[in-house]
Amino acid sequence: MRKQASFLILGLAVLGFACGCAVGPNYRRPPVNVPPEYRGATLEEAGKGGAQSLADQKWWEVFQDGQLRELVKTALQQNYDVRIAAARILQAQAQLGITRANQFPTIAANVAAANERSAQSKFLPAFETSANQVGGSLAWDLDFWGKYRRATEAARADLLASEWARREVITALIANLAGGYFQLRALDLQLEISQRTLASRRDSLRLTSLLAQGGSTSMLDVRQAEQLVFTAASEVPSLEQQIEQEENFISTLLGNNPAAVPRGRKLTEQEHPPTVPAGLPSSLLERRPDIRQAEEQLISANAQIGVARAAYFPQISLTATAGYQSSALTSLFSGPAGLWNFGGALTQPIFTAGKLRSNVRLTQAQQQEFLLRYEQTIQNAFREVSDSLVAYRKTQEFRQQQELLVASAQDATRLSNMRYSGGVASYLEVLTNDTNYFSAELALVQAQLNELLALVELYKALGGGWEQ
Repeated sequence: MRKQASFLILGLAVLGFACGCAVGPNYRRPPVNVPPEYRGATLEEAGKGGAQSLADQKWWEVFQDGQLRELVKTALQQNYDVRIAAARILQAQAQLGITRANQFPTIAANVAAANERSAQSKFLPAFETSANQVGGSLAWDLDFWGKYRRATEAARADLLASEWARREVITALIANLAGGYFQLRALDLQLEISQRTLASRRDSLRLTSLLAQGGSTSMLDVRQAEQLVFTAASEVPSLEQQIEQEENFISTLLGNNPAAVPRGRKLTEQEHPPTVPAGLPSSLLERRPDIRQAEEQLISANAQIGVARAAYFPQISLTATAGYQSSALTSLFSGPAGLWNFGGALTQPIFTAGKLRSNVRLTQAQQQEFLLRYEQTIQNAFREVSDSLVAYRKTQEFRQQQELLVASAQDATRLSNMRYSGGVASYLEVLTNDTNYFSAELALVQAQLNELLALVELYKALGGGWEQ
């Protein structure tokens, strides 16, 4: 009979596991309106002719500055956001293990021994008792309706979502670090221009002062020359402040305390392509970490509907115990000392005051929320790529025009100084042209920086950088 009962339990378990169905909707990727090409992309940017997307390149291929590469490597190892994201992955892995364990039986063993002795009293004789027990127990909630399988599906999707979240953190970290480094090199170049201009203007002030002392010019020219000196001098401490603050920002990204940051190539030596291929818009769904994360969250929410619906159906559980019990250790494992029992239970909700129905509606509403977030994330991704494409192209055009402006302003400054030295122009003309030239030089540096920052944003928008 014991063998028959054991086979019966095993048969019911196998039947319940094999024939059980998972209630709730199976996930299918929702249709997405993907444009055939990015808005505003040229033929080269669209990747016609089989050209790869910029995002297919590794970050060390996009950023050629050796010092920047070393900074990125350090940040990937030490940055706190990356380490926090990795810890969240470990949490999701543990949660998946906890959830998945519910699909399997729980087996426990127990050993107990008790001895009791009572002294003789006026009313009761002395006695001694002994009880020894060795046994095991099994408890199993059959996943006939797929409740635990759906929960495991949701936990697995949460794990993948946390992994994609870590990759998005890496992408943002590389973009922020590259942008901060280029900003630092731009400030260095502006400081260099300001210091060079300041030295030149001080020389001009000394010459103007000597001319005024000799009666060749007036004190008005001296005061105007002083304005040029003071203007350039005021830029130096402001730029030095910004440089140190930018170094502090980069140090934080590296996971270090505020400190000086080593430099590599100058801003004007940074390599960047004239045009960048964007690739096909459909590939963005597979590459962008935030889109993949949003889809995994949608998968998790979809599986939770099945968990909620499974609560409508009967819950089947099996229990069994077996072992030996005897008052003497010598006869503990003899035939008569054996004991066993098994049982099953079925629980069917009858009245819950609408709790189960509301729970299903809650999970359905949550699934709709994550669906809308998924679609919104894709739409924002397409917008970011299109914005970055036009920004990179237009910042290049602006930089080219700014270079022409600097050349023109430089020549105007040279001519005005010649005219002033020849006595055919006032120092006001020198003041105006020199101020314009200084402003144009600083604006050119900003234009060169904006071009590099647009490249960084385009690389990030296309989903590049997270592959190691």
